Amino acid sequence: MIAKLTQTITVLGICCVMMMLSACGTGNTFVIGAQTFTETKILAEMYKALIEEKTAVKVEIIPDLASSPVVLQAIKRNDLQMGTLYSGEIFNNHFPIQTTKDRKKVLAQAQEGFNNYYDLNWMNPLGFENTYAFTVRGELAKAKGYENISDIKPGAPNMRLGVDTSWLERPSDGYPAFSAYYGITFGKTFPMELSLVYNAVAQNQVDIVLAYSTDSRLKAYKLKTLKDDKHFFPPYDASPVIRNDAVRKYPGVEAAVSVLIGTIDEQTMIDLNYEVDIEKKSEREVALAYLKRVGLLRK
Repeated sequence: MIAKLTQTITVLGICCVMMMLSACGTGNTFVIGAQTFTETKILAEMYKALIEEKTAVKVEIIPDLASSPVVLQAIKRNDLQMGTLYSGEIFNNHFPIQTTKDRKKVLAQAQEGFNNYYDLNWMNPLGFENTYAFTVRGELAKAKGYENISDIKPGAPNMRLGVDTSWLERPSDGYPAFSAYYGITFGKTFPMELSLVYNAVAQNQVDIVLAYSTDSRLKAYKLKTLKDDKHFFPPYDASPVIRNDAVRKYPGVEAAVSVLIGTIDEQTMIDLNYEVDIEKKSEREVALAYLKRVGLLRK
C-alpha cells in the first residue's frame, strides 16, 4: 500500500503483532495478517474461507496491522504466513530495483525480488490496484468532459486542490514532481487529513482531491476518478503473498487461494469496501457473500 510510514511506527507495529500472536497462542495454525484498511480485511476473510473449505488447515486472522511494511516484516519473521501486499512496495528500499512505472515490470520485480531476497511467494495479482487517484465531483467531470488528468490542465489555475499534507511536501513523488511531470499547477492547495478529502470535494469546498483508487467513499459521494494517462503514479497491484516454506508445510493452501487471481477488478473492490464502510456489514459477511455469489465457495 502506498502509505509512507516511519521506522518507529513499523517497530511498534511489529511489537503489536508479536503481542497479539502470543495472546492467540497460534501454535501450528496458519496465520494471515491484514492492514488497518477495509479491503485487506475482506481479502483475509476470503483467503480463510477458501483455505478452510478446500484443506484441513486451521486459519487465524490478525487484523489492524499498521501498514504493509509491518505485515511484510511479520511475514519475514514467520509471525504471519500470509498477507495482501501491493507491487509498489518495491519502492520502499527492500532490495535494488530498476526504476520504472511499467505495471508488468514493477510486478515482475516484486515477484523476483521478494522471492530471491526474502523467500516469499508473491502470487499473481488479484485483479485490481489501490493507488493514488485524482478525483472530482461526478457532475463537474460530466460538465467539463474530464476523463484523464491531462484534461484538467487548462482549468487547473482556477481549481482548488484538497490533498494530504505529506504528498504536497514530497519532492520526488509528490506535488512538485507531479506539477513538473504533467505541467499542471493548481490555483490553490488545501492540505488536510486524507480521510477528509472525500467530503471536502463532495461538498464543493474544493474542486479536486487526491484519493485512494478503491476507497468506498468514491462510490458513496459519486466521485469521478481521472485516469493517470501519463502514468505518473507507480502501480500498486494487490497480490496474496505467502512464505515459501508455508506453501510446502501447508499443502493445498496456495491452490485454494489461487482461484481469486485475476477475478477482482477495481469497481468490485470499491463495491465490497462500500458494503463494509458505508452499509456497516462485517468483513467476513461481505467476503463470504461475494465468494458464494461468484461460485468460489459452496458452504
